[in-house]
Amino acid sequence: MALLEVKDLRIEYPSRFGTHAAVKSLSFSINRGEIVGVVGESGAGKSTVGNAIIDLLSPPGIIAGGEVFLDGEKISGLTLEQMRKVRGNKIGFIFQDPMTSLNPLFTVEQQLLETIHANLDVSNEEAAQRAINLMQQVGIPEAEVRIKQYPHQFSGGMRQRVVIAIALSGEPDLIIADEPTTALDVSIQDQILTLIRNLCIEKNVGCMLVTHDMGVVSNVTDKVAVMYRGDLVEFGKTAKVLGDPDHEYTRSLISAVPRSDRKLDRFPLVSYIEEAKEHQALDIKNHWLGQSEEQRSYDGPLLNVEDVSLRFITKDSFFESKREYVQANKNVSFSINEGETFGLVGESGSGKSTIARVITGLYPPNEGKITFEGIDLTAIKSERERRPFRRQMQMVFQNPYTSMNPRMKIYDIIAEPIRFHKLAANESQIQSIVFDLLDHVGLGRMAGVKYPHEFSGGQRQRISIARALATRPRLLICDEPTSALDVSVQAQILNLLKDLQDELNLTMLFISHDLPVIRQVCDRIGVMQQGKLLEVNESEQLFTQPQHPYSKHLISLMPEFKGLRSAI
Repeated sequence: MALLEVKDLRIEYPSRFGTHAAVKSLSFSINRGEIVGVVGESGAGKSTVGNAIIDLLSPPGIIAGGEVFLDGEKISGLTLEQMRKVRGNKIGFIFQDPMTSLNPLFTVEQQLLETIHANLDVSNEEAAQRAINLMQQVGIPEAEVRIKQYPHQFSGGMRQRVVIAIALSGEPDLIIADEPTTALDVSIQDQILTLIRNLCIEKNVGCMLVTHDMGVVSNVTDKVAVMYRGDLVEFGKTAKVLGDPDHEYTRSLISAVPRSDRKLDRFPLVSYIEEAKEHQALDIKNHWLGQSEEQRSYDGPLLNVEDVSLRFITKDSFFESKREYVQANKNVSFSINEGETFGLVGESGSGKSTIARVITGLYPPNEGKITFEGIDLTAIKSERERRPFRRQMQMVFQNPYTSMNPRMKIYDIIAEPIRFHKLAANESQIQSIVFDLLDHVGLGRMAGVKYPHEFSGGQRQRISIARALATRPRLLICDEPTSALDVSVQAQILNLLKDLQDELNLTMLFISHDLPVIRQVCDRIGVMQQGKLLEVNESEQLFTQPQHPYSKHLISLMPEFKGLRSAI
């Protein structure tokens, strides 16, 4: 008998415009000790299925048909009180966004202990030790100290590990993992997936793994379910589905997986998807985006980071000797030439995003200096003096769901930096620029009248890129711009960034934990660990002949995609 059995599941979202079927007549099963991967483009219904199984559909979503069985017992249609006994105890859920699934007002310890006591009959001392052990199992260093801290004191990847620890704390029979490795580097990803794999083998636990990482699917899962617009188009053993797919969409999806073995000029698009359109190049000399006022007169690197160090206070005190710090960056030095893409890789918490925020002036460094076209930015104290440099350095943030004001229309989100930096003479010109940017990133001007919640993750990331381009920057800092995107949308976004760089001679700092993406996008790459920059090398040189032992370790952990490559 299967651990989980889903029969003819149909999920609908009724509205005044009609009823949208997010999932249509879906059937599949998961056995004990088995990991089933669920893949597909953004909006295919993958996460919706997981939410429906534990009765956490967002309103107005309803299960319009079908049944869900756990260990032979029907769990669809249970009352709220009955479902509470299933969640955590029998089914553990790893949510996609760690920031919104953790309570910012409680320490990590309080949240772990609450879950342990709710699902297990243990003493306070046993629960406290179990909480620390879980933190250690998911790879959080200094677990005894970090467990006392709040979620905002953790990096994105470390918050994801806390969410995983909470999901495992109730010792469930089934784990539903919704993008569990999205914010994790390859070393922690390998550790987490090994932990889940061992749980499945040793404790006979089943796992439904929702992910867009085809390398993870290839290496970890026993079976794969491929979804497209609410339909299950293919289901079977992993080796068969990825190595010899039957459905055209599966073949097209596999073709878009970034290669880890060699560099390509462009990312192949998922041709099966109707919306997948190539970016149309513009005559940039006669285009607003190309009409930058700056005249280049400096022959050195556009950006130079020299011995930058930054530390954060973890325990404050009136007496400096009693203060405690965490060293986020230590003596980091690198330079980026104009028109170059420089990549930063490393484990979560290694200081990649922190150095990006130091460069843009969001964090002042404790030591070192940053020069932009020869001008020392760290010596500038006045916001008025720094404003022109802020305009020339723009950032595409990691999370497209939280980097936009949900109460502002897309038009105003993109127009805001144009108004702030006074780049247009009047509102008519602003309108023309905003519409042009929306066209340029492939969304169309009608997107301007909508709000952020009306767009998918990939579309929101395009809006973030349009907003970043609105000031005509010379340096674009991309902090994990594709971490939450499936391979189809990822290919479109990365091709768009490549095209924009070619057209505008953009300089890019590209931060990512996805090594195949980094290999395809970057000219040179820096490897970071524990706040230090260990190695800087040419992209291909780093992947074929890494110099530092940690670089070799990272590359050895890179998931190898074992699927059909004939489509590429």
